Amino acid sequence: MTDHQLSLSTAAARNLATTTKTRPQMQGITPRWLLRLLPWVEAHGGAYRVNRRLAYRLGDGLLTFVNTGAAVRVVPAELTELPPLRDLEDPELLAALADRFVQREYAPGDVVAEAGRPVDEVVLIAHGKVGRAGSGAYGAETDLGVLADGRFLGESVLLGLDGAWTYTVRALTPTTVLTLSRTALAELTGRHPALRAHLETVRDRPEPPANRQGEAAIDLASGHSGEYGLPGTFVDYEPSPREYELTVAQTRLRIHTRVADLYNEPMNQTEQQLRLTIEALRERQEDDMINNRDFGLLHNADLRQRISTRTGPPTPDDLDELLSRRRGSRFFLAHPKAIAAFGRECTRRGVYPEPAVHDGRRFQAWRGVPIFPCDKIPVSAGGTSSILVLRTGEDEQGVVGLHRTGVPDELEPGLSVRFMGVDDKAILSYLVSAYYSAAVLVPDALGVLENVEIAR
Repeated sequence: MTDHQLSLSTAAARNLATTTKTRPQMQGITPRWLLRLLPWVEAHGGAYRVNRRLAYRLGDGLLTFVNTGAAVRVVPAELTELPPLRDLEDPELLAALADRFVQREYAPGDVVAEAGRPVDEVVLIAHGKVGRAGSGAYGAETDLGVLADGRFLGESVLLGLDGAWTYTVRALTPTTVLTLSRTALAELTGRHPALRAHLETVRDRPEPPANRQGEAAIDLASGHSGEYGLPGTFVDYEPSPREYELTVAQTRLRIHTRVADLYNEPMNQTEQQLRLTIEALRERQEDDMINNRDFGLLHNADLRQRISTRTGPPTPDDLDELLSRRRGSRFFLAHPKAIAAFGRECTRRGVYPEPAVHDGRRFQAWRGVPIFPCDKIPVSAGGTSSILVLRTGEDEQGVVGLHRTGVPDELEPGLSVRFMGVDDKAILSYLVSAYYSAAVLVPDALGVLENVEIAR
C-alpha cells in the first residue's frame, strides 16, 4: 500500500520561504592587532619628519655574502659596514680586501676565538650562529649573547691595534666564517698605500665625545663647589633627519548596476562589496607596516636592537634579553606558531607565565608584557620567524602609526571611497584608497628577536 503525502514537503515549502542568511564571510580577516594597538599620528602634508640628536655611531651594520656552491665571498661594497672602512669609497681597494678573506667551517662547539689570545684576525660570520662567553667577577662563565649571519668580530685589527680577546667565541650551529689575518692585511696595505693611509687616518682621528647610545655628548658639571667654571654646551641634531612619506593601498571596486538595482534585499550588495574590499585593504596595510622594505618594522629595527635566539626556539631568556634593551615595552608581536613555540619552552622549563588581559581577552604574556598574534610576520622555509617588541607613542619616543584624516570622501580614518562613475557597460566603479605608514622615533623603541625556530 502506497503512503500518500498529507502535507506540503519541506523541500517544496522552502521554495516559498525566505532563508536566514549571513552577510558574506571572509576567511582572510584577522584581528590586526598592530593596527589596533599603535597610536596613530596625523601626517599633514603626507610626510612625517623624525628629528633626533646627532649620532656618531656608524658602521655597525650587517654584511652581505654571496656563494658559488659551497664557496662564500663577502660583497666588497658591504665591507664599508665595518667601522674602520666606513668612509672607504674605492671599489678596487674594497675588492682587494674581499679577495683576501679566507673561508673556514666550524662544527657546533668549536672555538672560533679564545679569551686571552691575541686578536690577530677579522672574523665575518657568513652563516650560522656563535655564542660569546666571558668570565664573571668570581671566575664563573657569563653569557655575552649570540651573533648570527652578517655580524663581525675583531675589526680593531684593521687599525693595527694590539689586544686580546676578552671573551671566547664558540659555534652554536654549523658555522661558516671568513677571516682576514693581520699578516694578510699587512701584505695588502704594503701593496696599496691608499688603503694604509686611510686606515692610519681613521686610527689617528679622535673619537667625538658621545654617550652610550652614540649620540653627541652634552657637557655638564656636577658635584662642584665654589666658583667653578661651568662647561658650555649645545645639543646637536641630525643634519638630514628621516622623513616618512605616507604610502597608499588602492583598488577599483566594480559593481554592475543590475546587481546594485535588483539584488539589494535583504542586504545592500554595494555595502557588502565595499566592506570586504576594505577588510582586504586593512590586511594589506598591516602586512606593509611589518614587511615593507621602506618603512616596515622588520626592516627598520636598529641593528643594535636585533638579537638572535640562544638555542633556536624562543625561550624566556631570549625574551628577557629583548626586554632588557628598552624601557616601557608595551607589547610583543609574534606569529602564532612562534607563540606556541614559546609556550612549549615555558612548559618544558616548568614556567607558567601569568596571562595578560586586554579588552576583556586573555593573552599569553611574559613579565607582564602581552604577546599578541600576527600572522603577517613571515615564517621562512627553514621554519624560522621573528618576534617584535614595541614601545609606542610620541610621548614615550616609541613607534607610531601615520595616517591622514579628512581626505575627500573619507569612510574611515585615512580611508576614502570615491565614486568614479558608470562606464558604457553599465558598471559602477569606486576608487578605494588607504593612506598609512609607520615611524620609529628612537632606535630602542623597537626590538627584534631573530632566527626564532618554531619547528622544534
